[in-house]
Amino acid sequence: MNDRRSAKNAVVFLTDQQRWDTTGLHGNPLGLTPNLDRMAEEGVHVANSFTCQPVCAPSRASLQTGRYPAGIGCFRNGIPLPDDVPTLADRFGEAGYETAYIGKWHLADDDVAGPVRPEQRGGYRHWLASNLLEFTSDAYRTTLYDEHGEPHDLPGYRADAITDAAIDYIGRERDAPFFLFLSFLEPHHQNQRDDYPAPDGYRERYEGAWTPGDLAALGGNSDEHLAGYYGMVKRVDECLGRFTTALGELGLADDTVVLFTSDHGCHFKTRNGEYKRSCHDASIRVPTVLSGPELGAGAAPSRLVSHVDLPPTLLEAAGLPVPEDMDGHSLVPLLRGEADTRPNDVLVQVSESEVGRALRTERWKYGVVAPGADAWNTPSADRYVDAYLYDLEADPDELHNLVGAASHSGVVERLRERLVRRMVEAGERPPLIEAPG
Repeated sequence: MNDRRSAKNAVVFLTDQQRWDTTGLHGNPLGLTPNLDRMAEEGVHVANSFTCQPVCAPSRASLQTGRYPAGIGCFRNGIPLPDDVPTLADRFGEAGYETAYIGKWHLADDDVAGPVRPEQRGGYRHWLASNLLEFTSDAYRTTLYDEHGEPHDLPGYRADAITDAAIDYIGRERDAPFFLFLSFLEPHHQNQRDDYPAPDGYRERYEGAWTPGDLAALGGNSDEHLAGYYGMVKRVDECLGRFTTALGELGLADDTVVLFTSDHGCHFKTRNGEYKRSCHDASIRVPTVLSGPELGAGAAPSRLVSHVDLPPTLLEAAGLPVPEDMDGHSLVPLLRGEADTRPNDVLVQVSESEVGRALRTERWKYGVVAPGADAWNTPSADRYVDAYLYDLEADPDELHNLVGAASHSGVVERLRERLVRRMVEAGERPPLIEAPG
């Protein structure tokens, strides 16, 4: 077991369906995230952070394993996390940590809404969670299940209830360091009524408020729901403030690494018939901040970062070795000033809505789809066709698809080759990618 006096505690603070541009860090003018903004000033702002799969279960599988979803078979919702793939809980547990999970899981069998069988809990020992929290809770009704499968009805607004449970956990006496994965549903919509239930009085604060460019241009259902969504973001940031304050009051702040991120974003039915499952930045770009001892203050790495990079970063920041079987790369060497010669891009895999792949670079968004592929049962394909190209410098809201423009054929060709390399590096077979037609 690690020496408790020298080991660093670790916490993941995960929100659900939160766009990057809800934060002051990314220019949102509404003051929704003062606690996250402050955490970034005192820690590390990962300004260019992207999910590697814009849907709940696959993105969460990557955050648990540091692996791409297609590679571990968890490429869509309803596929449980394979029990033979090591998780963060396994890694920290092997190092002598207490491991705990509180909140939404969404990595068990498709027919499981509430209690999760022990073999599907990813190796976590302390357990207070629901597999599909959106179906076992509402804004002011929260039911979570303990490690014995017993229900616990928690009082208050849902995000507050989960935060209270987390503060209770970190305040307990223990002889070992802890790893806590804290998973909120906010600001995800409430499925049963397709609504964004902010705390009482919070929706009203943001009626008619600032609207991001893509939503202003495309609409979707943002006019109806953006105010509630903003209210949920505001409250979860207040929960972050309460949690980090508790770490300080308990004397744990200087010994704890905290990672804040979200599983994916939200495009408000502008790109398809729901909220994610597209490769536009509204779906794939998320806020990400790290804080903790020896990570530096005010650091802001400029490279593009994938969800698969966050588990190795968390392990190394806590002083643990990074396993070679993870697909991602730790950011810690970069924060120490070491050179990073890897290409500055991220690979995105898409399922359910389509079998697709995308490459996000600093300037370009290039994506492909597999014609006729079964997007529910097929993790990948041998043949894809060009689907879109966006110049993010000229068109940050991704409104003008350039994929068929003769003026950009050379760009498409270069990105096509680059995408194939990334797919192969992620363990996929080299695909054929062609122009449509």
